[in-house]
Amino acid sequence: MSVVRGQARRRWAVVAGGVALLCALPSIDSALPVSVPPVSAVQLRTRILDSASLPYAGYAESDATFGLPALNGFSDLTSLLDGVTRMRVWQAAPDSWRVDVLSDAGEHDTYQTPRASYIWDSGTQLLTEVLGRYPVRLPRAADLVPPALARRLLAEAGPRARVTGLAPRRVAGIAAAGLRVTPGDPASTVAHIDIWAEPASGLPLLVEIFGRGGGQPALETQFLQVAPWRPVTAILTPQRGPGTAFTQATAADLSGALGDLGAVILPPSLAGRSRIPPPPGFDQVGIYGRGLATFAVLQISGVTGLSLIGGARADGGTVLKVRHGTGVAISTSLITAVLLHPSATAGTFVLAGFVSRQVLTRAAAALAAEPW
Repeated sequence: MSVVRGQARRRWAVVAGGVALLCALPSIDSALPVSVPPVSAVQLRTRILDSASLPYAGYAESDATFGLPALNGFSDLTSLLDGVTRMRVWQAAPDSWRVDVLSDAGEHDTYQTPRASYIWDSGTQLLTEVLGRYPVRLPRAADLVPPALARRLLAEAGPRARVTGLAPRRVAGIAAAGLRVTPGDPASTVAHIDIWAEPASGLPLLVEIFGRGGGQPALETQFLQVAPWRPVTAILTPQRGPGTAFTQATAADLSGALGDLGAVILPPSLAGRSRIPPPPGFDQVGIYGRGLATFAVLQISGVTGLSLIGGARADGGTVLKVRHGTGVAISTSLITAVLLHPSATAGTFVLAGFVSRQVLTRAAAALAAEPW
């Protein structure tokens, strides 16, 4: 072997070793000794909920294994909930932030400003201004950033959920305090949620959601790097460079299958669970139950809804025997969904949530029996 070839191999060995070290950093980091100031689970919960206004910047990854089928109109959701999502994040305030989703094909960026929201696609070199409000919005990558996900889960857990402490853990080089949230409703598909946060500020750093009977989290999202950040306007403002195209689109146009919502008056209760008031502007969606055992109901019009049933059946969904209608059930480690087409209506109902199939089947049977 020549001296030149030997030197080249050594150089590449150093590069490979560096890459391996970077990949191993999270496991090395978590193995280091950890000590945090005393903080109770209740105190940490309060600090997490109060951390929404903290400015920060970092890099996060989510790893989801929900096992959802690839349904027409929901491809963005299924890719988000099955696989690894890599995100660069900057937040100045709850209404001023940016999340870049990184992939081998480029990046897909979402900007939220106090006045508007924008989407940038590096593949098409297209910047889109989103006009209006989403009639119903599917989860997006920004919802999986640890602070956003942790606060939402804690807010929705409700008073029946039990909150207990966990051993501290080092996350992104920070000694983090932990807490576990256990649902109080046995019908919930969530076994427990584990959250680690910076103990003083309450900034969430790592979130793990476990389904019942699962030894591994169905969803894990964590910062690999994060630090306080002095907001920079140029980073939070979409920049139009040479060759950048610009367009505008309504939120409804970007909602996929949810852009075809039907106008329907839903019953006040289903499967023994009362309907709770929806958020402003979401009157077409029914939310039933409380805490981590809620489910949503909406109706999708025409052929769009019927194609969902056909797609779910083709991807292994279980056909439901429902009087006055046809239906398909989908069960994953965490999410249960039922697609129902009652005989008396042209629309298709979508029922989905963190509840058992038995609960959604009862709710679907009640919907099918309604005199639509």
